[in-house]
Amino acid sequence: MSADRSALRRAIERGERDGGAIEFKERLTREVHLADGRMESLVAQLRHRVLSGDGEATYVLGVTDDGGLAGVSPDAFSETMDVLSLLADEADAHIADVETWSAGSGGDGDEAGLVGLATLRDGGVFEADEDHLVVGTAGHVDHGKSTLVGTLVTGRADDGQGGTRGFLDVQPHEVERGLSADLSYAVYGFADGADEPVRMDNPHRKSDRAGVVEAADRLVSFVDTVGHEPWLRTTIRGIVGQKLDYGLLVVAADDGPTKTTREHLGILLATELPTIVAVTKADAVSDDRLAAVEREVESMLRDAGQTPLLVDRHGVDTAVAEVGDGVVPLLRTSAVTKDGIETLDRLFERLPKRATPDREAFRMYVDRSYKVTGVGAVASGTVNSGTVETGDELLLGPMPDGSFREVEVRSIEMHYHRVDKATAGRIVGIALKGVDEAEIERGMALVPRDSEPRPVREFEAEVMVLNHPTRIQEGYEPVVHLETLSEAAAFFPDEGRLLPGDTGNARVRFKFRPYLIESGQRFVFREGSSKGVGTVTDIGGTDGGPSAADR
Repeated sequence: MSADRSALRRAIERGERDGGAIEFKERLTREVHLADGRMESLVAQLRHRVLSGDGEATYVLGVTDDGGLAGVSPDAFSETMDVLSLLADEADAHIADVETWSAGSGGDGDEAGLVGLATLRDGGVFEADEDHLVVGTAGHVDHGKSTLVGTLVTGRADDGQGGTRGFLDVQPHEVERGLSADLSYAVYGFADGADEPVRMDNPHRKSDRAGVVEAADRLVSFVDTVGHEPWLRTTIRGIVGQKLDYGLLVVAADDGPTKTTREHLGILLATELPTIVAVTKADAVSDDRLAAVEREVESMLRDAGQTPLLVDRHGVDTAVAEVGDGVVPLLRTSAVTKDGIETLDRLFERLPKRATPDREAFRMYVDRSYKVTGVGAVASGTVNSGTVETGDELLLGPMPDGSFREVEVRSIEMHYHRVDKATAGRIVGIALKGVDEAEIERGMALVPRDSEPRPVREFEAEVMVLNHPTRIQEGYEPVVHLETLSEAAAFFPDEGRLLPGDTGNARVRFKFRPYLIESGQRFVFREGSSKGVGTVTDIGGTDGGPSAADR
């Protein structure tokens, strides 16, 4: 709950004074307010409020007609939000934001009541285009990943102190220390016929992000990973679990390639992700130093079996045509002078969307979950395949016991903009009915209710050991990163052991619980300084628990 009631007080005072775009409602129910006649009247009222507010209206909920704080129970508030959402759809509007406060008894004397402010905006829901690029950043700490992305999505030059980085860091301690500790997200795009990209003035404003989604014909979403070594598992999660189209590896000109740089490059290439390398901080060094670092990066790429392609020399069209298949475009950038920013814009505008899985059915692996008052549990992640729409009936799981929970899609948001459906490659938050937020765990999957998903506890894989101090023997227990799951697993190599550099087959068993996986999925495993990659080859007998059809 928000402790600051000033916004609530201002809304009530404005509503009492001149009405207009402010509406008071104690509660809304399906039975009463969606009935014939009543619903049409309320839709007309909502449309009038939105038009009176130049495209934006505020609904004060849990209050009496004269603005008194009544408070309603959490269940009643949740139903009120459902009804308001349906009314907004009919009025070609959408709920852009909700704030809540505790007030009153909730009507039963025992449970604290809620009051809230719902901000509604004109435009209804938005159907995203099919050409949506998802780019993951990687690179050493302090090499300028977040700063570069902040400049790209805002078009704003950095102040030389990483000021634009603040548009991506999401935790107070990250802003204070200047180090990202979790995945961050940002978005910009391109509109047909426009000379300039569609950027944000202030990414911290939800309306700015939503505005980009609405205005752009092509979206580019960034998954900004973590450069600090202690959070390598978070970086792996961002690269493996987010269904990326391309990787953007940064190397600072004042530092050059580091061990972490090489490690991140290895993960990008091991997961077969087409990669672009940006040398950052070009303004901070001499031309000789910049050229030397560029040669170091070219050498690093050749050592990894890749062919560097200098974008400034060969052009954007050549880079777009040849990226991937062993070719890595390389360019110089500066967030301070904005050198290279226009080149990156042209690259992201033209790069093709990568092929989606052959699977037509919807699937999304959960990366995060959170609870929104009045909406309920929200599962966030990247749509892996298929399409999901509001009202769809899905299965969530597997749960720790291998079962799947029946849920319903209440609403879908993409970068704070409500959408009526989402397809493969979209980073979305899906509000779910039928499950508590505490029951949703990272690594779970959402699939159609009429499917028959089976939990997998053990599978066969082809693995390659990238780095290990001695040998991998039976019972070796690293952490496996597959899609969004990170789970300890025991390895049992076919030949009893695997040496560094070896490729071989192994049986892999999750240590604590089953997951939904399938043949062909790639994964990374890590334990201390030991690292490797693998591909699921056979899920065989699925001993993780009952399928949906067996319940």
